[in-house]
Amino acid sequence: MEQVFNTEEIDDIVEDICSDYEENRGIDAVNIFNKPDVREIRAIVDNLFKIIFPGYFRDKTYKIYNPKHEIGVIIEDVFYHLNKQVYNALDFCKKRGTMTDEERRIESYRICKEFFKRIRTIRKYVEGDIEAAFEGDPAAGCFEEIMLAYPGIVASTTNRIAHELYLLMVPVIPRLMTEYAHSRTGIDIHPGATIGKNFFIDHGTGVVIGETAVIGDHVKLYQGVTLGALSTRAGQALSGVKRHPTIEDNVTIYSGASVLGGETVVGKNAVIGGNVFLTSSVPADTRVSVKNQELEYKSGPGSRKTEEIKQSEEWYYII
Repeated sequence: MEQVFNTEEIDDIVEDICSDYEENRGIDAVNIFNKPDVREIRAIVDNLFKIIFPGYFRDKTYKIYNPKHEIGVIIEDVFYHLNKQVYNALDFCKKRGTMTDEERRIESYRICKEFFKRIRTIRKYVEGDIEAAFEGDPAAGCFEEIMLAYPGIVASTTNRIAHELYLLMVPVIPRLMTEYAHSRTGIDIHPGATIGKNFFIDHGTGVVIGETAVIGDHVKLYQGVTLGALSTRAGQALSGVKRHPTIEDNVTIYSGASVLGGETVVGKNAVIGGNVFLTSSVPADTRVSVKNQELEYKSGPGSRKTEEIKQSEEWYYII
């Protein structure tokens, strides 16, 4: 049956909603042409993966015989679109104060040039992350499998891209980049988090790493780990304050563990067991585990068996 629309009623609905935009609230802005574009930023991330992993994320729509020419085209494309998005985003930067259009043009171009100078460093860190994944996961068949299939590499690589833009004080865009990775992998890393060399997230789903977290070299996290803040009730008053923990070199944190607080430091070579809730510092070379868990078995009416699971000195973790 054909639906009949009353145009006057539709006009009334449009007028009612449009009049609500006149309240001049934060959500009322209708001029979207000078704002960062989420889809374009996601495309920039995808193209940056083609630059960081040449040959693994290529666009095979067209046959290009000269790899250098192909990379050159991608770099020019990313530079152009990133420059445009940074220019738009600089309008949001509270720390920079008010900028004229010309100042934004100059600054966005400077930022893009500086960012591309850091691509070599990003790739060096990414290579170390892949090596850490291969060495740390007996299920890894080869480096290619890690690059193409591991969600932890997607999340950590995106974070390394976004972190450099964060350090260059680019508003909004770094967070949009890491949220893109979050939506794809279930791994939530704030672009402000500082992450050292040879970082590996195994499995990864549910990992959360806060803005002021500092992670050393050769750190390994499993799924469900939170490096978070103790409390955020003070809201914006905590902006710029160290709220998230410091994880030193060669630390392993198993699944479901929460390490919270800006003053919390997990020392070198420490191991944090599964489901540990930690709000105080841990000395180097320490193992922390949940002690004396109980399992309850029910196999039939009236039957019940409770077994205490004790952690031995050489406790283990099963994937």
